[in-house]
Amino acid sequence: MKKKEKPVVRLKPKSSLGQLFMGFPWVYDNELVLDRRTKAIPPGSIAVLQNAERKPLAVVAFNPKSKISVRILDLDPETEIDLFWIRSKIRRAAKMRYRLFKQPYYRLVHAEADGLPGLIIDRFGDIIVIQPNSAWAEVKLLEICQAVRDVTKITTIFKNTSGRARILEGLEGKNEVICGILPKDPILIPMNGAIYMVDLVSGQKTGFFYDQRSNHSFVASLAKGAKVLDVFCYVGGFGLAALASGAASVLAVDGSKSALDLAEASAIKSGFKGRFSTLKGDAFDILADLARTGEKFDVVICDPPAFASSKKSLDAGLRAYEKLAQLASILVKEDGFLGLCSCSHAADISKFKTVSVRGIRRAGRTATLIHTGFASADHPQHALLSESGYLKSLFFRL
Repeated sequence: MKKKEKPVVRLKPKSSLGQLFMGFPWVYDNELVLDRRTKAIPPGSIAVLQNAERKPLAVVAFNPKSKISVRILDLDPETEIDLFWIRSKIRRAAKMRYRLFKQPYYRLVHAEADGLPGLIIDRFGDIIVIQPNSAWAEVKLLEICQAVRDVTKITTIFKNTSGRARILEGLEGKNEVICGILPKDPILIPMNGAIYMVDLVSGQKTGFFYDQRSNHSFVASLAKGAKVLDVFCYVGGFGLAALASGAASVLAVDGSKSALDLAEASAIKSGFKGRFSTLKGDAFDILADLARTGEKFDVVICDPPAFASSKKSLDAGLRAYEKLAQLASILVKEDGFLGLCSCSHAADISKFKTVSVRGIRRAGRTATLIHTGFASADHPQHALLSESGYLKSLFFRL
């Protein structure tokens, strides 16, 4: 049986091949010849990328509806992107996680950095949550799920369609159980000495932020006997880890009642009842109110959503980070600690550090940077893709 030929997409004559040969995983739409034939290729198709002289360069995922029109899958243009290929990528990703973690709670696949562009897979014990955030992953979803089952032996797989990335890819669809039975109640995640209750269906992203695991651990090392303020706490990430390491008390702040309810239930399940309290509302308003009442904390952590999710929102986002640093600094005791986090890939660490220090100074405080944290090891960074290094955490002694 004759092998079906892949469609072809071609680079413009003046497109630079340097980054591609260095391993950069994307080609933008303005670097391609997007004629009528090319635009007619269905989103998510597996294609061959050629240079302007028609020499095959790689097998790629193509989406004419996205600014990131090409995602490199394999530098061998003859490679078939089939179940065998997908399974080998997932097996390689799983091998590293098995080495890193004793318990099966981690990000199993982190998109480009694991050779599966635009694909997120998180493992929650005997449940897999998949986010197909690129068109090719949506098209190949059933093969991806089969590969995951082959590698992990897990039979419950939930498809999560939340997130901005799918919108940019022109993808629609809804959350659904692909196979198995998803529990109706929140599941339990043991991490850093605490137990977190997580809603996989209605929670943010895939339900939990594994990327902060190592930063939770660092804060825990500062927390013994401390009075802790955990701002933008979600389901209690930093606060519960601090209590597990002997914090005297934690005040958790978030705008979501459902997240705070889960955080409180997690504190009780972890045995921290009486040391954990919550405040619901706008974080900026609550920080200002706490300052007016003269409250002080040994450790203050702020882990907000992305204030600068794109280049267009960068300036406004940086101002928000600066204001947050200023308000939080006022609440830190002398010789106390302040942790500031950003998950905005548009705000690199240099810009984030500059506005954080400026905010601290505006509060009349001086600071020493004692630790810089990034995403945990189950969120590896693609060496040439700054977007994969989105998470930054700065820890200061004031």
